[in-house]
Amino acid sequence: MQTLEDRGAEASITRPKTWTLPFLSAPSPSGVGGQADPPILAGNGDLAMDLLEGLRSFQFESETEDENYPWLYLKGRCRGLMIEGCAHAVFFCKLIQNLREQVREQESPKYTWAASSEEQPEDKDLKLGIIGGGHLGKQLALTLLQLVPVAAENLRISTRRPETLEAFQKLGIHCFYRNTALVQWADVIFLCCLPSQLPNICVEIQTLLAKECIVYSFVAAVPISRLKILLNHTNILRPQYRCTKEFEDLWGANEDIVTSLRNPGIIQATCPYNPAGGITLSSKWLEGIVYAVLNICTSRGMPTSHALLLVNKVFLTSHFADCGKDRQACPKLQLLYFVNKIYARNVSPRRPFPWFELTTIQHKENPFTQCLSGSTALQEHLTWRYCDLLGIPLTREHLPECSPGS
Repeated sequence: MQTLEDRGAEASITRPKTWTLPFLSAPSPSGVGGQADPPILAGNGDLAMDLLEGLRSFQFESETEDENYPWLYLKGRCRGLMIEGCAHAVFFCKLIQNLREQVREQESPKYTWAASSEEQPEDKDLKLGIIGGGHLGKQLALTLLQLVPVAAENLRISTRRPETLEAFQKLGIHCFYRNTALVQWADVIFLCCLPSQLPNICVEIQTLLAKECIVYSFVAAVPISRLKILLNHTNILRPQYRCTKEFEDLWGANEDIVTSLRNPGIIQATCPYNPAGGITLSSKWLEGIVYAVLNICTSRGMPTSHALLLVNKVFLTSHFADCGKDRQACPKLQLLYFVNKIYARNVSPRRPFPWFELTTIQHKENPFTQCLSGSTALQEHLTWRYCDLLGIPLTREHLPECSPGS
């Protein structure tokens, strides 16, 4: 005989976020560049559809009490921060991939600066590691996998509960709980853990981090100066975001992050210097990734002259239609943009750049700070490069308005 509790349990309705329909194939008709987007996949690889989309009574806002309604903007801000963080990580990884391709082309016997085969690091694909398998870690993994794109065998996740990432393991991503093994394997480590977990993680990995390994932190509550101490490491990138309460919520609600980052409007909103959506990215992050590229050149023993040529190829190869064929009016990165006048006057073109502490670059003013803040043309070309790498065309007329405080 059924009890009232049994009947209540049977009558209760759990709202599913998506319905998985393996027999359907209905890609979105509106894709980037006029092409249709691929179908959205669920964790098991089947097509996912939100059958409750558009039904207002099932939306999050419908059950919000009146006194709490003013706080709903936090939901849009949280989603916007997630989208921006994933977009900027994709941009960074694409830059590093492009750099490695350029380095492989130049590392040949005809270049006298190239070290012997015993001294040169092996040419391998970029290896990315994520510490933390929560919501951010999962979204970041899917974004890197599909939009960089990175092969599944070159992406690994270390989390305390790897059994919850079965869908990712089916995609070929190695999921485990060994932070020490991850940092010894990866070229870039993304920290997606809770602030309370960070001290113990740092104790685990600090003695195993190679000098060249880049740590990319999403732990917003821990400043970069503190990270430097915890990790005993200086090759760290940490994007800093600033938010405003009054903003147009253009981040959407029902799409996954990967689908959102195929939307040209959202990609433009994530551009550095663009305050659209109420979120701006500090330009110190952009300074940091430029110096990170220089450090990679230094780790290869590359002379200053070759490193400058390579940095210009990586960052300034995207041009506007009105730049002209000769590109004479386009900005060009020079030695004095990165070092002081005394060093530039005495350094030999055959010597590599010095090793730069990225923690200091993002914390204090440096030569590139003044060059970047004082050159609108440089900001525009870097914005163009950002949109180009993320897959959308951009004209000078459609450049987002720069935020002077970024």
